[in-house]
Amino acid sequence: MSVTDSTSGLSLKDILANSSIKTTTTTDGLASATNSATGNKALGKDAFLQLLVTQLKNQNPLEPQDNGAFVAQLAQFSSLEGITTLNDTVSGLASNYNSSQALQASSLVGRSVIAPGDKAVVDTSKSLSGTVVVPSSVAAATLKITDANGKTVRTIDLGAQKAGNASFIWDGKNDAGETVAAGTYTFGATSTIDGQSVALITNLPATVNSVTISQTGGELMLNLAGLGTVALSKVQTIGM
Repeated sequence: MSVTDSTSGLSLKDILANSSIKTTTTTDGLASATNSATGNKALGKDAFLQLLVTQLKNQNPLEPQDNGAFVAQLAQFSSLEGITTLNDTVSGLASNYNSSQALQASSLVGRSVIAPGDKAVVDTSKSLSGTVVVPSSVAAATLKITDANGKTVRTIDLGAQKAGNASFIWDGKNDAGETVAAGTYTFGATSTIDGQSVALITNLPATVNSVTISQTGGELMLNLAGLGTVALSKVQTIGM
C-alpha cells in the first residue's frame, strides 16, 4: 500500500494560513497590556516589564522576536530602572537643599550685607562704607550723594583708580561739613573711559529684613530693609 503526501510543496505558513488557527499579533497584545497596566498614568518600570512579558507571549510564531531587539528592550528596562532611581535620589537632594537654604536664611535675617545698588538707608551719626566697581584703570572717578529730593549733598573725589573695587567712606556730612538728616540716599559714581562719561556700579550696605526661599529650587532672595530684594549670589560681603 502506498501513501501519498498531499502536503507536498506546502510550507508551514501555508498550512496555518488555510487552517482555522488564528495567529495573534503582537500589536493587539501590547495595546491590551498597555491599557490594563498603565491606564492614564505614565509608563513606569512595572508596566514596562508587563508589556515586555506580554510581547513575548503574543509574538508571531512565524516571526519570533529578534534576539537583538530583545536584548535592546532589556537594556531599555535597565535604563528605565536607573533613571527612576536617579529621580528619587535627586528629589532627596533637592529636599535637603531646601532645608539647608532655610537654615541659611534664618542666620541672615537682621545682618548687614554689601550688595550692588544705588540707594542706602543711612544713619548719618555713623560712617558708611561702600565700594565702586571700576571696569578699567581710570584717571579720575567721582561719587555724588543725593537726598530723597534729588539734591546733591556730597561729592567725593575718588581720584585715579585701577580696575577693581574702589572703597569709599561717607561720614554723613554734606559739602559744608554739616551732618545731614538720616534717611535714604542715592549714590551715583561716574568716570571717563575712552573719552565718554560712564556710570559705575556701586556696592552699598543694607540690612536683611527677611528672606524669600524659592519652592522650585530657585535662588535665595534677600529682602533688604527699605531697598527691595537682591539675590544672595550678588552679595559681596556679609557682616554682623
